[in-house]
Amino acid sequence: MVKTAPRIKQRANLYGLGIPTDREEQIIELIARGFANKEIGKMVGTTEGVVKNYLRVIYDKLGVWNRYELALWYVKRWCAMEQKTTGKTQ
Repeated sequence: MVKTAPRIKQRANLYGLGIPTDREEQIIELIARGFANKEIGKMVGTTEGVVKNYLRVIYDKLGVWNRYELALWYVKRWCAMEQKTTGKTQ
């Protein structure tokens, strides 16, 4: 039996089929705003370690590799939502 490498599993969800929970959405937004794990932990009432665990799950769900890609995912999604609500395209 061949085992799939962890990175391949993470990239298997490349097209963003995972749906973040409310808490994950909150963490994603704070990452996109530039906060560090320690700051996020204080803001949401948990520890830096728990935030790191959330990030691992989020990266896997969304098929991103790092904070930069996660922030880009958030901005693209936010822009798409804005276009839907306003009906404007750029």
